[in-house]
Amino acid sequence: MTGFTVALVLVVAAAGLLRWRRPAWYWLAFGIILATLRVLVRYASVMDACGLTVPPARWRLALARATNRPMPESRPPRILRLRPTRTGLVLRLKLRPGQDAFDVAAASDRLRHSFSMYGVTSRELRSGVVEVRMTGYDVLKRVQMPATTETRPMRVPVALRQDGSVHYRDYRAVPHALTLGATESGKSVYQRNLVVGLAPMDVALVGIDCKQGVELFPLARRFSALADNPDTAADLLDALVTRMADVYQLIRAQQRITVDVPDAEIAADIWDLPEHLRPVPVVVLVDEVAELALFASKEEEKRRDRIITALVRLAQLGRAAGIYLEICGQRFGSELGKGITMLRAQLTGRTAHRVNDETSANMAFGDISPDAVLAAIQIPAEMRGIAIAGDSSGGWHRIRAPHTSLRQAVNTCNRHADRTPALPELAPFRPALAGPTAAPVPSAKPSPATA
Repeated sequence: MTGFTVALVLVVAAAGLLRWRRPAWYWLAFGIILATLRVLVRYASVMDACGLTVPPARWRLALARATNRPMPESRPPRILRLRPTRTGLVLRLKLRPGQDAFDVAAASDRLRHSFSMYGVTSRELRSGVVEVRMTGYDVLKRVQMPATTETRPMRVPVALRQDGSVHYRDYRAVPHALTLGATESGKSVYQRNLVVGLAPMDVALVGIDCKQGVELFPLARRFSALADNPDTAADLLDALVTRMADVYQLIRAQQRITVDVPDAEIAADIWDLPEHLRPVPVVVLVDEVAELALFASKEEEKRRDRIITALVRLAQLGRAAGIYLEICGQRFGSELGKGITMLRAQLTGRTAHRVNDETSANMAFGDISPDAVLAAIQIPAEMRGIAIAGDSSGGWHRIRAPHTSLRQAVNTCNRHADRTPALPELAPFRPALAGPTAAPVPSAKPSPATA
């Protein structure tokens, strides 16, 4: 008996230590079994307490009266499937007549407390079927991406969602996106994860980094074109507009609209073209877009109008030509001048890291979801990398990208440098791999030798 007691104490101590230091290991070792038992044992009573039951059918009541049996109890949604995952449980429910998916979503916080889970979210799969995802621990505190993710062309696993699922940046579904966030909020790490995910793919990367290239130029081996100042950016964007026009001419030449050609083979964008004729898709990453929109003289105003016009044209027409925009900045509103709101309307994907004011959150989600605005302004300053991701459908998720250092991103880009396509239109903007020697930085105090 003493040996059994000692073993039990050691197991409990190990479980407590794992839950404190390694919650993911604790969940896989102990949490899954305990959570599954809690859900199965408490299910009927919890659903009744949360108001997710319906009265029994009339014929069952009549049958109970006729046979002098006890009256049947209210019925909760039927469990179709209970599936454990590496971060929690997935519960698929069949709703009873009269129930709605909104009822489950409204009760998610009560379900979280009742089942002793860290988080509960729900979504409607189809009419009458709801999927409830429950997480057993804070998956965003220490982000660990799964070892294997879905692989599709132009689809990048970039972050982890609060419900434990992977957040993908799908360029074919959402061609253009806007990323906002204050200084030290995690925008650069999010952008590095995008570059790291795109590096192994057959895609041309184009960067515009007006911070003298400190963010993107270290990754130059994987970029087909780079610009580090507004003047070069204006010429680069004009070259992309020219490429877009050339691609449209190619699509027109290959449409082959004849009677014997099936409808599915009529080309309307680059993905409908034969693989040997398909142009390389281009992803344009713009860092600190406000630097492209600010001006202090008439000449700079002309350059600014030229840049914004090119960006708007690429956002409106670039999808079919395989040109996708990733625009980052701290603020992105009408104070940046004419054309900005027109550009924002074309950016379907929205991601907001920590912002300093509600107005900045409204720039991202004001026309999408008021709840997302509230969630964006509540991100704490110490949780760098936490972001709210949404789209024009109104749905949004809390996400966090795994920390990727600049050295890791550089190594990945160098490893896949052979995949960098040389585009003729962008040849003048190809970054030099051996840059000039850095100028010495003046010190704040004179050295003892010169004092």
